[in-house]
Amino acid sequence: MTTSGTFAVADRAALSGTERIDWVDYAKGICIIMVVMMHSVLGVELAAGQTGYMHLLVAFAKPFRMPDFFLISGLFLARVIDRDWRTYLDRKVVHFLYFYVLWVTIQFGFKAPGFAAEHGWAYVANLYLISYIEPFGTLWFIYMLPVFFIVTKLARRVPPLLIWGIAAALEMAHIATGWTMIDEFCARFVYFYSGYLFATQVFALSDRARAKPVMALVGLAAWALVNAALVYDGCSEWPVISLMLGFAGAVAIIVMGTLLAKMQWLGFIRFFGEHSIVIYLAFFLPMATSRALLLKFSPFDIGTISLLVTLCGVIGALVIWRLALMVRANFLFERPAAFWIAPKKKSATLQAAE
Repeated sequence: MTTSGTFAVADRAALSGTERIDWVDYAKGICIIMVVMMHSVLGVELAAGQTGYMHLLVAFAKPFRMPDFFLISGLFLARVIDRDWRTYLDRKVVHFLYFYVLWVTIQFGFKAPGFAAEHGWAYVANLYLISYIEPFGTLWFIYMLPVFFIVTKLARRVPPLLIWGIAAALEMAHIATGWTMIDEFCARFVYFYSGYLFATQVFALSDRARAKPVMALVGLAAWALVNAALVYDGCSEWPVISLMLGFAGAVAIIVMGTLLAKMQWLGFIRFFGEHSIVIYLAFFLPMATSRALLLKFSPFDIGTISLLVTLCGVIGALVIWRLALMVRANFLFERPAAFWIAPKKKSATLQAAE
């Protein structure tokens, strides 16, 4: 498989190599922008008590924003799923748990004084401990990934289509227990497992989009119209429709990423995708800071403030990353050797392990 996404072999087990795939990074870049946008827009609107024009875009992206992220997260699993348990757990469980523990602690460090002023320090301590059972704030994505990795490896001897059918049924059931781990597992596992199960088809889809860009653009236009109609009509979260829109949107983002990679346009989106987990971990601080400042001092409308907060969240996270590297605080984005339970591989950065 070359870096343009073309298959050199048909076997899924051959999904290997150290080079990045250009369209995958573009797709992840689109996804991380949408994630930051959602948190930024809803946070601004909640604080302001009104909505702006960005709310329409957030609503449009809701059916596919996280499905595509999870599908891509499972895309390269075939090349590592048969590793011994020690190595597998190190790469796919301990790795993400390290960053969850670190960054949930950092987030609490910023938010604890406010919590304590309102509820007391006992409440803060209790909430911190609960965050290891109920994922805290924006970090639920990396909390869920190890769960998905473990379940998929445990189930690899079970007929794949049976697993996929159960996962699809769970998504359509729209289970709501109030426990994030259960609810998000039911809602998202089908997409993660599909990335693992249908990786060959996903790359073939990208190849077709690259070979026939005009047809791909026509398909994107049709998808956008259907997605918008169902979202704004209020039926996008109905059983079956939610599943169809999740996959349709994931396909659309893959096609968008492929076309952008083919034309080599908007390279900053690819850069965002290359550092998507870095942005995911750190965007909360510049997002919250810029939201408070802009709502207090900016003359702009709510929609524009939401857009500016989104930009601050993405760019600010990358600034934090660069500053961390400059002051040798690499542990914020790279797992130290002390937290490896298997032999450390070369270039063991967060992105390499991602």
